[in-house]
Amino acid sequence: MLKKMGEAVARVARKVNETVESGSDTLDLAECKLVAFPIGLYKVLRNVTDQIQLITLANNELKSLTSKFMTTFCQLRDVPVEKLAAMSALRRVNLRFNPLNPEVRAIAPPLIKFDMLVSPEGARPAPP
Repeated sequence: MLKKMGEAVARVARKVNETVESGSDTLDLAECKLVAFPIGLYKVLRNVTDQIQLITLANNELKSLTSKFMTTFCQLRDVPVEKLAAMSALRRVNLRFNPLNPEVRAIAPPLIKFDMLVSPEGARPAPP
């Protein structure tokens, strides 16, 4: 069991390092056996969070994403609405102050059974 946990941690570290070193706009953490978004990643990613536009978290064991996740990655554009709609236990997604694609805004309401909080198109958060 410890070996598998170590392999999962190493996989996350490799994927994060690839993103940081390449300056990519994508963070792929699919199939990493995550149960939560690792807090330590915020520090590692701090110099590239502004450019990340796509985060893949498919095939993990996530139960929730914190508000810190949403405020750190506030430039996400694409939201997999179809996959969110299939999550029967999901009750709320807060995507405020993300520059969502118009397709997401149009497709989401008829498909989802949860509250999706979004800001008006073009809205920006108040300066810190």
